[in-house]
Order: sequence, then C-alpha cells, then structure tokens
Amino acid sequence: MAKTEEKVACRTPAEGRDGVTNIPKWKFDLIAGHIKDVVTDAGPKGIPFGELSKAVGERLNDDERGRLGSVGWHSTTVKLEMEVAGILGRVQRSGRQHVVLAGAE
Repeated sequence: MAKTEEKVACRTPAEGRDGVTNIPKWKFDLIAGHIKDVVTDAGPKGIPFGELSKAVGERLNDDERGRLGSVGWHSTTVKLEMEVAGILGRVQRSGRQHVVLAGAE
C-alpha cells in the first residue's frame, strides 16, 4: 500500500469564504519558509504583495521550481494560510497591499 502524502489545510482570511485548499506539506513548508525570509528581509514596511511571488521564485532552485508547479498560486495560497495562522499581516501602503510579519501592521 502506498504511503499517503501529508497535506496542510490552507484557509483564507476573506469573509464568507469557508473553503480549504489542501497542499502537500513539503510544498507548504518550502514556500512558507521562503515567504517568511522574504518578508523579514523586506523590513518593517514589508513587501508589496505583487512582488511576493517573484521574490519567492528567485529563492527556489531549479529542482524545487520544477516539482512545485505554479509559484504564484502556491505563494498566494500559503500566504493566506499564514495570515489566518497569525504569522503574517497585511497593510495598505500607497494603495497597494504589503505583506508584513504579524504585529508589524
């Protein structure tokens, strides 16, 4: 019998959206680690959400990028779960959403 791959349930902080997206734990851990590093490196003002996926993608090696699939989709899905979990926050700056570490908003 094949071993079942462990998954992480990713939620969204959006009102009225109850859906959960399950992604493999290794993908969640990989992307979550890079997101945390990117946001930390960006400092207290955070990183514009529109730049997050590119910044995460630049940290992936070729093997990771090939196995992952869409960097943008995974970055957004993991970012939303990290918001629900209280790890990340979001603020509006100059009309753009910035991703910050929780408590920095």
